[in-house]
Amino acid sequence: MRISARADYAVRAVVELAVRQGEGPVKAEAVATAQDIPHKFLEGILGDLRRGGVVGSRRGGGGGYRLAREATEITVADVIRAVDGPIVSVRGERPTGLAYTGTAEPLLPLWIALRANVRRILEGVTIADLAAGALPEPVERLAAEPAAWENP
Repeated sequence: MRISARADYAVRAVVELAVRQGEGPVKAEAVATAQDIPHKFLEGILGDLRRGGVVGSRRGGGGGYRLAREATEITVADVIRAVDGPIVSVRGERPTGLAYTGTAEPLLPLWIALRANVRRILEGVTIADLAAGALPEPVERLAAEPAAWENP
């Protein structure tokens, strides 16, 4: 599985908005500078996040971006789906839309299991968790495994 630059930047931007939640709307330039994200690229990402219901925006001198919901109600999966679409796809299709025959038949449940595990993690971590710097215990446990940090 590959996390796109759009998804990485989107999660970073949303976490930045979460930690600044009490400041009112935050300018895209401030988010871009704080997270070292190219400003023009971030503007497109913020548009996708707005259309996806993750962030809201206000125009004008006092305008900017804010979370559309509480940080506890926004998962990492929500952010990724808003900018990249389905979390796990095979050849651009959701695994549930695939069919295999013959010796390839075991692939379908493999892709479904992969999707279930990725979703379990990404739907189990909220933006509030990331903003607080504390991941849920099951995620911490997985990340603490030495093999998780190695490239085979």
